[in-house]
Formats: sequence, C-alpha cells, structure tokens
Amino acid sequence: MQRAKKLRRMLDRTVDRIIQSYNRHGGINHIKGPTLPARSEITGTLESLVSIIFPGFFDTSDINPANLKYHVGAKCEAVYQQLVDQINKCFRYVCRNERRCRPESLRCEFMKEKACLVRAREITRALLQQLPEIRKTLYADVHAAFVGDPAAKSLDEIILAYPGLAAITVYRIAHVLWMKKVPLLPRIMTEHAHARTGIDIHPGAVIGKHFMIDHGTGVVIGETTEIGKHVRIYQGVPLGALSVPHHVEAFRWKKRHPTIEDNVTIYSGATILGGKTVIGRGAVIGGNVWITKSVPPFTRVMFEPPAMTMQRRVAQPAAGRKRAKKRRS
Repeated sequence: MQRAKKLRRMLDRTVDRIIQSYNRHGGINHIKGPTLPARSEITGTLESLVSIIFPGFFDTSDINPANLKYHVGAKCEAVYQQLVDQINKCFRYVCRNERRCRPESLRCEFMKEKACLVRAREITRALLQQLPEIRKTLYADVHAAFVGDPAAKSLDEIILAYPGLAAITVYRIAHVLWMKKVPLLPRIMTEHAHARTGIDIHPGAVIGKHFMIDHGTGVVIGETTEIGKHVRIYQGVPLGALSVPHHVEAFRWKKRHPTIEDNVTIYSGATILGGKTVIGRGAVIGGNVWITKSVPPFTRVMFEPPAMTMQRRVAQPAAGRKRAKKRRS
C-alpha cells in the first residue's frame, strides 16, 4: 500500500513537470487546433495505393479477372475516404496555425472548414484519376531496372524486392500531392519510404520516365532537383545543395539542387551539388567525384586511376630463419 502511494506521488510530480515543459517549450506541441493525420493511417493508405498500382503483388487475397473490378473498386473507395480525411486535416492544420491557405473572403469558420474539405475531395479525385498515368510511368521505371541490372531475373522480382523502385513509387504518388500544394502529407509519405529503403527523394523533385536507382542506400534527391529521362543512379549519390547562407528564408524558395539531363549515368559515391550545376545529356559521372560546376553533354568525369605497385616477397630459406632466430635469442 505504501509503495503504491509513493508510486502515485512520483507519477503526479512527473506529470506536472511534463506539463510545465509543454508550456516552456511550446514549439514542439500540438495541443490546440485540428487533429493531425496519423502516420500509421498515412502509411496504410500509401500501401493501399501501391497495391492498386501493382495489383496482386502486395495483396493477401487472391485476385483474378472475375473479381478484379470489385477488388479495385473496393480499394479505391476506401482510399478515397482515407485520403479526403488526411488531406483535409493537413489543410485545416495550415489554416489554423500558419494561415497560408485560409480564404480571406470567407468570414464564417464553418465555411472555411467546408472550403478545406471541398479542396481535399478535389485533390483526392485528381490523384485517383491520375493512377493510370502513374502506372504507365512506373512501368517504364520497372523496365529501366530490368534492362540496367543483369542480376534482375524478372519484372516481378523488381516490383517485389527492389528498394529503388519502392522509393520511386512512393515519390510518384507524393509528387502529385506536392504539385497540388497539399501540406505535410507528401513529406510524410516520402520520409516513410526513406526510412524503409535508405533512399531520400523529396516530393518536390521533378523526375522523368525510365528512372533507375540501383542498390540505392544513401541516395539523396533534393527538393529542387530536376532529372530527365533514362537516368541511372547508383548507391551513395547525393544530389544536394551547397552550404545554406545565414538568410535561410531568402534561399528557401530558390533552386538549390542540380539539374540532370537525359541519358545520364551517375556511379556510386559521386556528389553533385548546387542549383546552377547542370549535368549535360549523355554524361557519365564516375564514382566518388565531387561536382559543383556544370558538366557538358556527352562528357565522362572520373578520377585518374591511382598507380598501383606490386612487389614480390622473397621467402627466406629455412636455414636463414633458424640462424636469425638464434641471434635474436
């Protein structure tokens, strides 16, 4: 009994201190305002979208031509309801906290909430209607991985197992939402893919068709990166920004990341930085190079191979080894 009372007093004191920290460090609280979308709900919706794009690969139930329309219809209806709710919560958060999307002409709070909901429905319909086009682009991405990787034995293997394709798939979905100016949600989606694959693609990047990331761990593609068609990137390649100046806000909306034109190959460990850096069409960037200036089209960039020396080790005769051992003793 006494132990229970001590525990309760300790918990009461701890809770009071936690509440005090909420008041003291308020920038990391979200106590007032609309409920934010839960990460677990977002990842669930994302998995449903991926299963619609690649039917039969990530489903636990059997899919056949007889039940295909019912299966896809049920998935689309569920995704529609989930996305409307999540996008609406994101808009409501921005309206109340950052005041960036609030329609000034609507004075009634109810009308403002209704405007966010209407916008969420419009964007969700647009995303679902764009799924066939996303599938077409991802088919080219799967084909790029199959053509570019001799270890791939089938398209099915790439869809099921390759982290590069998984990250690209999530990016293609999130990019649509980013272009519709949906706050929070696209970043949560791509950061979920980043945590799972080790590949960090910002949803604001612009990436053309037939894109391949091989292996992928450590690849970073920044917000203002532009990538053309038929581009191949290997592991450990950041397409990043140069050092950020002190006036971050003035720099925030500028192009900070490089442009990669069509038919470029970038090998592992290469670092390409800067918003004015353009890697020209057909260029090949070798491993471990550091690039902050533009590269002309059809150029190979690589280090000179280091000189390697080989010396033959002469074995000491057994008798000599014995005499040397005696001298040491």
